[in-house]
Amino acid sequence: MPPPRHQLLDELIELFLAEGFLEFGIGDLAARLRCSRTTIYRVAETKEQVVLAAVRGFFRRAAERIEAQVAAEADPGARLAVYLTAVAEELAPASERFYVDLQAYAPAAEIYEANTRLAAERVQDLVSAGVAVGSLRPVDASFVGAAVAQVMTAIQGGRIAAASGLVDAAAYRALADLVVHGVGGSTP
Repeated sequence: MPPPRHQLLDELIELFLAEGFLEFGIGDLAARLRCSRTTIYRVAETKEQVVLAAVRGFFRRAAERIEAQVAAEADPGARLAVYLTAVAEELAPASERFYVDLQAYAPAAEIYEANTRLAAERVQDLVSAGVAVGSLRPVDASFVGAAVAQVMTAIQGGRIAAASGLVDAAAYRALADLVVHGVGGSTP
């Protein structure tokens, strides 16, 4: 009996994070996951749709875990550090090949870009909340959000890696350190 669709999607996500996705054909995926091509096509109708389902699944799963960590933090000022650190932790399992493939395949890059925009908006919201209760020093949350959006976009586009040698997860950790210390919090 083939695995349930969600289990197969989880296995695809793990494989893609470790090895990227552009080099795989459906037959390769079926062989690696020890299932039939038909089973792979239960995820989506084409290889491109399989890739996009896995990329969306990765970001959705990461966002859910990140937000659960943020919700567990009572201090509005500390939520910023929790959020940015959790983003770095969620991106850590992704290989360099995964990021190269994300940048090379426009529909996947658009998903990453959309999630980057949402993350930058979330940072702005967290800074605003921390400032409002006095947990963070009074900074312009819109500016912090805009600056973070620029850096996140540069991370997503590979420009930070090219300039610094930092992979995305490490760049997000460095961004967390910079932003949190800049607004008066502390990183975990």
